Amino acid sequence: MQRQRGLGYAAALVAGATLVGPYINQAWLMALVVILYALILWRFFDTKYLTYTFCVLATLYGIGLLPFFVFATALAMLVLGELVFGNRADDLNTYLYYIISTAWAGVLVMAYLHEMEFLTVIFGIIAAVLLKVILLKYEDSLMIEGVGIAMTMWLIQELNYQANLQMVVAAVIIAFTFGYFAFRAKTADLTGLFSAALVGIILLVFADARWFIIMLAFFILGSSATKYKYAYKKRIGVEQGQSGARGYRNVFANGIVAAAAAVLFGVFQDPVYIVMYVGCVATAAADTLASEIGVTGGVPYLITTFKQVPIGTNGGVTLTGEVVAVLGGLAVSLVAFLLGVITPEMVAICTLAGFVGTNIDSLIGATLENKGFLGNAGTNLLATIGGGIFAVALFLFLFR
Repeated sequence: MQRQRGLGYAAALVAGATLVGPYINQAWLMALVVILYALILWRFFDTKYLTYTFCVLATLYGIGLLPFFVFATALAMLVLGELVFGNRADDLNTYLYYIISTAWAGVLVMAYLHEMEFLTVIFGIIAAVLLKVILLKYEDSLMIEGVGIAMTMWLIQELNYQANLQMVVAAVIIAFTFGYFAFRAKTADLTGLFSAALVGIILLVFADARWFIIMLAFFILGSSATKYKYAYKKRIGVEQGQSGARGYRNVFANGIVAAAAAVLFGVFQDPVYIVMYVGCVATAAADTLASEIGVTGGVPYLITTFKQVPIGTNGGVTLTGEVVAVLGGLAVSLVAFLLGVITPEMVAICTLAGFVGTNIDSLIGATLENKGFLGNAGTNLLATIGGGIFAVALFLFLFR
């Protein structure tokens, strides 16, 4: 109860700061008032991490690193979202209420400040709900959420990317619809739903629907491969956890580099980022098929020594895994070609990149992951980076 009262007073602070902020020319003065008020809240209410957040964001605003719009909107989203979320159950309906509340916060600040930063606000909302579902069990989650929302909005605003509002709304609807069906089909958990929606929105906004379909092709291939002989894989202890449902770690490990390539393409319109994107997705598909199907292909051999190792050993490869890796990379590349995203020459480059990236994954698994330096997500991330870089390097070598 005390914490909710503290949030109520924090909401009053955010509202007051938003109302008078445009009329105060000295950012440091506003920042100082916010910090002092937040410290008073901490003194009388249970608002420790909320106070930390206010102090960090106010400092960034006061020294000129955060624009007032981002500062006010991030705090409004954080506080209103937390007031609505409260002690509700950790389910999809609760997160829907959270999304609605953060959206209202963004709309109200936009309307008052007359800054129609729809794309900035939408990415702030997605960052807010994604961080909420990921960090729910952590005591200091509020501070990370607040800073994460602000930094995401600042990045989008700094890109100064001009997107059609109708396209942005359509992207949100499409991405969340596919994410919801993945959640209902139990191929993604709640964190997977929101992280996949984020990646999907990035692809649709900064590139186009064809790029989204390419990623969707990978998702379908990967989900099918995960379900392939699942009972057998479970029996020998090498199955994907959560009954095959993918979480945010898997989504980001396989999709964040590709999403970055889409952003770079949207900003610079250089075809090299097309090759990078398809190379990354081809690697993700090839590696997933090699892992999920290859593990059923008999006794594996460690890629660094070619000695037989137990099934499921990191860095273990099989002939079946190598073959399906090529087929997975080829499938993604052909989808990209049929959609008119890449040329026939790029099909060969991206297919090869997928195969190379898969074996980079195996090499890292046999060395760094087996020694505990990296987890599976880190290995997958480095593999997609490797596949993307290989595709770009080969493309530049052959055609530039």
